[in-house]
Amino acid sequence: MVNDPTAAGSARDTDWEGVRLHVITGKGGTGKTTVAAAFALALAAGGRKVLLVEVEGRQGIAQVFDLPQLPYAERKIAVAPGGGEVYALAIDPEEALLEYLEMFYGLKRMGKALDRIGMIDFATTIAPGLRDVLVTGKTSEAVRRRDRSGKRAYDAVVMDAPPTGRIVRFLNVTHEVAGLARVGPIKNHAEMVRGVIASPETAVHFVALLEEMPVQETLDGIAELRAAGLPVGGIVINMVRPVFLSEPVLAAARENRFDSGELALGLKAAGIVDESGDASLIAEALTQEVIEHAKRVELERREREMLASAGVPCYELPLLADGVDRAGLYELAEALRAQGAA
Repeated sequence: MVNDPTAAGSARDTDWEGVRLHVITGKGGTGKTTVAAAFALALAAGGRKVLLVEVEGRQGIAQVFDLPQLPYAERKIAVAPGGGEVYALAIDPEEALLEYLEMFYGLKRMGKALDRIGMIDFATTIAPGLRDVLVTGKTSEAVRRRDRSGKRAYDAVVMDAPPTGRIVRFLNVTHEVAGLARVGPIKNHAEMVRGVIASPETAVHFVALLEEMPVQETLDGIAELRAAGLPVGGIVINMVRPVFLSEPVLAAARENRFDSGELALGLKAAGIVDESGDASLIAEALTQEVIEHAKRVELERREREMLASAGVPCYELPLLADGVDRAGLYELAEALRAQGAA
């Protein structure tokens, strides 16, 4: 895939033109929540309104944006470049079930009574699939919602979804529920959710690192998603470290042709020596660093080729030396836009 960095921030199509629900998944430790937040900021740039949804109850969005714990309500949390807005929603399954009871059965008072005696928590605990139906349903409702003028409430919705190992079952649970409930509001609700999740308006993006386990889990997840008939999006390679050396130097290090003696002479000429006035020990230590760097670059190159074999767009986000704060999120969002991801 070739992207035009000069087009960042301009009015042009993205790789996901027409996609309104972006589901972000990835192996634990890959920075899934951070990427979801950056995706939301990137999509909101230029005056758009985006909802960032959390479904696992970890308050990860609040942590990434350095905010107090988010309530079960849609709340503006950031302004994107060009005047766009990012709203956030931390979905609580118990509250979502109360909404569901009121919406389809008019049981608001009964639902609150059940909640007081712990039945709501009991029901969502013994039936984890019910939790998934509720949170995907709430997200799908936000995707479909329109205001009084008929305009979409949100231009896009970004879901910080469960990890890769659970994503297919999480997204496919409404299909199972629809099969169990043959008639009535439960079936209708499940079919509505399935219609949103399986549609061309949805894309499931995978976050990966250039390491063997995250790469393999990403490839397995993409294969499972395709087998389930669910829409595969792109791969976001996160925390990419820079390459500091030229290809000839890297090749020499890989092939054991790197001359530490020559390096020692260069260091000594530059006045970089140890207490004894010699540069050989420093040169040997630097040589080992060069060899390790070359090995890492070669490993990452192979893992990058493995990810490319999936046949989907790939994007790269840099490792931020100072960690991810609000300024870092905007930097990552701009990187996504520069590569055509949003």
